[in-house]
Amino acid sequence: MRQSLSLRGRLTLIILLPLILVAVLIGTWAYVDAQTNAAERFDRSLLSTALAISRDTAVTGGDALSEETRDLLRDTSGGAVFYHVYAPDGVFVTGYATPPVPPSAIEPDATQSYYDANYQRDPVRALRFSQTTTIDGISGPFTFTVWQKTSVRDGFVASRTGPVFLIIAALIGALAVIVWFGVARGLAPLTDLEEAIARRSPTDLSPIKRRIPQEVRGIVGRFNKLLDDLSRTLDEKNAFISDAAHQLRNPIAGVLSLAESVSNAKTLDDMRERSADLLDAARDAGQLANNLLTLERAQAGLTAQNMTQFDPMQRLQAIAEKSSAMARERGIAFVSDLDGRTTHLTGDPVMFEQAILNIVTNAMLHGGPDVSQIRLGARYAGDSLVVSVKDDGKGIAECDFDRALGRFSQIGPSAGSGLGLPIAAAVAKGFGGTLGLSNDGGGLEVTLSCPL
Repeated sequence: MRQSLSLRGRLTLIILLPLILVAVLIGTWAYVDAQTNAAERFDRSLLSTALAISRDTAVTGGDALSEETRDLLRDTSGGAVFYHVYAPDGVFVTGYATPPVPPSAIEPDATQSYYDANYQRDPVRALRFSQTTTIDGISGPFTFTVWQKTSVRDGFVASRTGPVFLIIAALIGALAVIVWFGVARGLAPLTDLEEAIARRSPTDLSPIKRRIPQEVRGIVGRFNKLLDDLSRTLDEKNAFISDAAHQLRNPIAGVLSLAESVSNAKTLDDMRERSADLLDAARDAGQLANNLLTLERAQAGLTAQNMTQFDPMQRLQAIAEKSSAMARERGIAFVSDLDGRTTHLTGDPVMFEQAILNIVTNAMLHGGPDVSQIRLGARYAGDSLVVSVKDDGKGIAECDFDRALGRFSQIGPSAGSGLGLPIAAAVAKGFGGTLGLSNDGGGLEVTLSCPL
């Protein structure tokens, strides 16, 4: 048997995977939101620092910065800020000697521009700020550049998103543990159901009647129906074996008795007479065994190997010719009335022939001494084929119909096996049809109806 993930594992994954996806989406949103807020905050800090430097440079000519500005430079948003100032003619005024170079040209008329660059091999975020002022008698647009390492901003983002990720991971982990053990608890009735099924055996096919979850009621219902069908099938098999053994006991005993009488015969003529009786008894026993096998095959139902499409009218025509010859030997008129249209039945054509022949043979053997005519008819009624066999013999009382359809049943003294009509009924059921008896108008009419 191919192994697959357990039901517990499946349910856990089904519950957790969407939650993990939601957690990833929330974590992504929190990270992006923290990045956006950090960028805005750090850009505002750089602008505040640049304005403070421009103010102090205008006041002192770049010689000194106020204490407040130095505090900004030392710890703006948690990290040091670097700066550079040069005059309109490009002369260095104050700050660090070399500012980070922007990755692309900045618009000449831009008063402030933010950009990402590298400073001493470290990635930085920079602001170039231009302001027209007068310093040491020089008037014009002075350029102020301030920058800060992006690692400071990344650390700020990590400090904000780290707790969020930790909380999400803790919630997912706790939920996974709860779901894992909760699902196990929820599936406990299935374990009890497995134990109940394990206690069933060929000698105990009783239905499962314990309380079960609503989700598996359909499965248990079908399983109980299977147990019921299997129990009835086994009972029918046992009854059939018992009946068959009972029915075969007398013919076999008769064959043995005749065989002993043949061996004990004193004269050749006596031996020949008893041998003929022995042969007839053996044939009857063989016919009974064949009928038993045919009944068992009919009750077993159709298999894929026996399923085929065939024209029933061709089969009925062959049955009519064979039955007509048998009827002439007995002095009985045989009439056939078959619809000649071509159609198809799906099933076992051999069993279909056997069923019709059994019905016709029953009419010849059990119709009584006064039977003079047997009529075989076939017609179409809607989506069904209706085959009827009617005789003008003594018939069967309606109160004995069920008995006539029972295995090994005889209506009055008879030499038959009592399996002809039961075989025909089993074949009709195998074709999805029915077998009916009627005594209207005298005699007996047996009707076999099969859906096309």
